[in-house]
Amino acid sequence: MLAHHVLFWLKPDTTEDQKVAFRKSLESLEKIETVKQFHVGVPSIIERAVVDVTYTFSLVLFFEDLAGHDVYQVHELHKAFLEEFRGLFEKVTIYDSI
Repeated sequence: MLAHHVLFWLKPDTTEDQKVAFRKSLESLEKIETVKQFHVGVPSIIERAVVDVTYTFSLVLFFEDLAGHDVYQVHELHKAFLEEFRGLFEKVTIYDSI
């Protein structure tokens, strides 16, 4: 398995309507055929020094292997998401693990 964890920090002036649309577009990525498991979330209310709650959205995808991840990267849904919402990103951090 390959885990692909993406943390998004949206720009401070992002509206609530834009956040709703952003989340809906993230959720559409679950339809990509190589995605085996999927989760979209926001920071939890857990308060611990080692827990980062500064991001806006978290996306976690699991793929069977690197080939599945590679299909995702060039998939039309993923490209459409990036094209529409890249302008809202203040920061993005990705953690991939096998």
